[in-house]
Amino acid sequence: MYPPPPLPPRRDFISVTLSPDRSYDGVPGLRRRSFWRKWKQLSRLQRNVVLFLLAFLMLCGLLSYISVADEWKAVGSRSAEGPKMRPANPPVLPAPRRAAENPETFAGASPQKPPRHFRRGPPNLQIRAPDGDAKDRRQEEAQRRAEAVGQAPREDEVQGSRVSRRGTGPEPEQGTQPPLRKTEAPARPSPQALGTRNSPALSGRPRPASLLAASQNERQKAVVAAFRHAWAGYRKFAWGHDELKPVSKSFSEWFGLGLTLIDALDTMWILGLKKEFEEARKWVSQRLLFQKNVDVNLFESTIRILGGLLSAFHLSGDVLFLKKAEDFGNRLMPAFQTPSKIPYSDVNIGTGVAHPPRWTSDSTVAEVTSIQLEFRELSRLTGVKKFQEAVEEVTRRVHSLRGKKDGLVPMFINTNSGLFTHLGVFTLGARADSYYEYLLKQWIQGGKKETQLLEDYLEAVEGIKKHLLHRSEPGKLTFVGELAHGRFSAKMDHLVCFLPGTLALGAHHGLPADHMELARALMDTCYQMNRQMETGLSPEIVHFNLHPQKSRKDVQVKAADRHNLLRPETVESLFYLYRLTGDRKYQDWGWEILRSFNTYTRVPSGGYSSISNVQDPRSPQPRDKMESFFLGETLKYLYLLFSDDPDLLSLDTYVFNTEAHPLPVWAPS
Repeated sequence: MYPPPPLPPRRDFISVTLSPDRSYDGVPGLRRRSFWRKWKQLSRLQRNVVLFLLAFLMLCGLLSYISVADEWKAVGSRSAEGPKMRPANPPVLPAPRRAAENPETFAGASPQKPPRHFRRGPPNLQIRAPDGDAKDRRQEEAQRRAEAVGQAPREDEVQGSRVSRRGTGPEPEQGTQPPLRKTEAPARPSPQALGTRNSPALSGRPRPASLLAASQNERQKAVVAAFRHAWAGYRKFAWGHDELKPVSKSFSEWFGLGLTLIDALDTMWILGLKKEFEEARKWVSQRLLFQKNVDVNLFESTIRILGGLLSAFHLSGDVLFLKKAEDFGNRLMPAFQTPSKIPYSDVNIGTGVAHPPRWTSDSTVAEVTSIQLEFRELSRLTGVKKFQEAVEEVTRRVHSLRGKKDGLVPMFINTNSGLFTHLGVFTLGARADSYYEYLLKQWIQGGKKETQLLEDYLEAVEGIKKHLLHRSEPGKLTFVGELAHGRFSAKMDHLVCFLPGTLALGAHHGLPADHMELARALMDTCYQMNRQMETGLSPEIVHFNLHPQKSRKDVQVKAADRHNLLRPETVESLFYLYRLTGDRKYQDWGWEILRSFNTYTRVPSGGYSSISNVQDPRSPQPRDKMESFFLGETLKYLYLLFSDDPDLLSLDTYVFNTEAHPLPVWAPS
């Protein structure tokens, strides 16, 4: 017997369980996994979404790099651009002389603050700069004393009984910073260095007398001081942006194209502000880039930007402005690609996509018929006929349309059918006003050869007399109302105050003498629209009293209409009436309006603000916006109004577009 084999040794086993969310010692923790293992655990849809987002981010980064590279390339090419920017001919107008070291002080200005009229108390604007910089406060106080002549209240005041352009909210523009205090003027190339395009138009430009042949008088110096104050606010708080918000010391954007700066270029040249002009020119050269994804309104951008650039070219002779104008004009052309050849209201200058307003397929008649002066001049200067052909096709089509009433046109036109819409409503206010203005001015611009334009204008004036002209009670003021389906309304926009100047201009160029008589009568009415307000500034809209009543004045204002946007129409017509009649009362009326602007709209920290209530001199309620046309039109017309030199932008040599930018008459009469 063999002994039994020994039993195998006993083995003990320990079971260990590792939880994915706990470590070996029981402490919660994450279990490491490889990136690839995690990626494989995602569903196919999840992986596709992640890949798409990564590709999108890479594409955005690439586009941003290209955009920044293009901007720096444009800035870098500034020095190479200079020697090619002068025409073979010397400038149309001489370079402005440097203003005095202290432009705000001028002969006759009282060093003390003038007494205020007890009936027109000080405005409670509540817009003084905060107490932080004593030096700035002292400078502002000194400037205010220097402008005392412009701020003095009227003494011969008559007590009264009592839109606006579109805009968007502020969007900061990257890379645009206020310039340094000391800016080096760009090098001005020699007159022999033009190498662009041989255009017969360049040698045929008018050459009026020197802008600064005579020294500025006291009132003109007050306008220069007002411009400097407005420009200081724009330069400090809104440089390179569209419009200044002077109360909040910020800015608002509409197109993002430096609208105020471009609108004011020719004003600075005319006022002799050389330093400011050169600084603005430098911005145009280095910063004004049109390759951007933004919609612009065809009409507003044409009269302000295209018109401003063309005018700056004609006054200075600097071809930089002409090149920018041609670039911008080309980017506006897609607006004319419609079935009817009536242009869309808006166009994207970066993508070339044009469209009507979001809510309709109509354009306004004033907008499509008030771009002709600018596009025609652009064709004449560049030799490119497409600009002139596009706008003159619009003129021909509107000329032959049905729906007019003795030369009066409706307010809307359809871009698909090319026909008038909203028939039976006639006004010389918003949406129709500058149609009539451009009929006359195109006729003058073209050397008085286009009889169709003249015939349409003369017929329209007769239509105004027949259907829209009435007299108020009790003062017998002649005014232009509105007609809606045969029913007359005694409503008159301040915009209609362009008409006295237009009528006077036509009479100067040989049209019937009764046009001048009507111009004088309407000018009196527009002045009363200002004078009968407690602030001396016209509201946006007035209604006239048609029935004799002892307790009512001629001019009535509704609560929703009593704002003032610093508009130029009254002072525009005052300029024409004084220039063509020599009656100094028109200068005095303009002086009263300038004083009211200084008293009720001037913001101490810089700029001027539109106001909400022209009937409350103690609290006019600033709206915190300075429209570009205040510098481009209002102050320019005031400066020209106070000049006694008929050769300063002669009305036989120049025609002003509806934004007050002077363009040359092709064949001076």
